[in-house]
Amino acid sequence: MSDLHVDDLDAEDAKLVTLARGAAGRVQRTTGAAVRDGIGRTYASAAVDLPSLQLTALQAAVAQAFAAGADTLEAAVVFGAESDDDGLKAAREIGAGVAAYAVVGKAVTRLA
Repeated sequence: MSDLHVDDLDAEDAKLVTLARGAAGRVQRTTGAAVRDGIGRTYASAAVDLPSLQLTALQAAVAQAFAAGADTLEAAVVFGAESDDDGLKAAREIGAGVAAYAVVGKAVTRLA
């Protein structure tokens, strides 16, 4: 159940929603994700679904952040899905206290 609206997010988290939505749209997918690392850099991705590699959108965004040297994550957004357990697990491996949200339409749910 949604407990927030996109307009309730602070500017930095709202930016992640925009980036996640854009990542999905660029490759005609319904889901995208974005993360922000400890120094404010952002990474966004859609899901990867190749015969030899499958990643959720959040897993792909986390992998980008990790590969770029991020040693912590502040926030994560999954757009177009109510959750992403595997992606959230990966995000928490880099940032145990990461604030994570799922956004469907304009409804926002904070992920536990």
